[in-house]
Amino acid sequence: MTGHRRPPRLIATDLDGTLVRSDGSVADRTRAAVTAAQHQGSVFVMVTARPPRWLHDLSDLVGDHGIAIVANGSILYDVGRQTVIRTRLIDPAVLLEVAQAIRAAIPEVEFAIERSNRYGQEPHYQNHWPRPENTLIAELEVLLAEPAAKLLVRHPSWHSDELLTRVTAVVGERVSASHSGGTSLVEIAAAGVSKAAMLADFCAELDIPAADTIAFGDSLNDLPMLAWAGTGYAVGNAHPDVLAAADAICPTNDEDGVAAVLEELFEL
Repeated sequence: MTGHRRPPRLIATDLDGTLVRSDGSVADRTRAAVTAAQHQGSVFVMVTARPPRWLHDLSDLVGDHGIAIVANGSILYDVGRQTVIRTRLIDPAVLLEVAQAIRAAIPEVEFAIERSNRYGQEPHYQNHWPRPENTLIAELEVLLAEPAAKLLVRHPSWHSDELLTRVTAVVGERVSASHSGGTSLVEIAAAGVSKAAMLADFCAELDIPAADTIAFGDSLNDLPMLAWAGTGYAVGNAHPDVLAAADAICPTNDEDGVAAVLEELFEL
């Protein structure tokens, strides 16, 4: 396990498949390593595809600044105050144009959206998690009538890699398409939006250059962030493209790979 040679000023990490174990838990070892790194002066920031509502059970990890980057870089969020700081949303006209183009090319897809304060979906969209109580269930034109942080595209059977290839061919550069390893799911953000872009802005506000940061990830939506950071680590269970592109590889999420790197860097 090679990579950064000194304690970084900022640690950025994806959650699911990276910091979070496969059973949905965060190991005590990981919590201890993150806390110790923060006590030694490093800023720790979660950078995730999750919407804001899925961060509140991890609020003890965010440190004094309280901030996380969510929805693949579309939202800068104060977890402790449960307040949105900044958003980069998809315009409704673009949402509808892109969704209609995708459906014309791949008729069997279904759509859902994430806003900073509400989730919505088409009536027949197949959820893989419990719907929030205030879910907006509506046909496409109503669902996409307001700006959204993410447009979710689900296919009944295709692997996310195949779906991403097909969706990207349709949408071009009108939006940013990626996936975070979800089953048969592609996530679309506004053009130019990524985990890396919001992280770069956050670091600029703290006067922390990329060279003084490290980042961890496992899926295709993490690639820009791993490339931007001073050292980008892929966990051992990462997507093959992430393993090939990363500066270094650490143990898997179930082996507490993030903790292992922090223990080495901070001599814990």
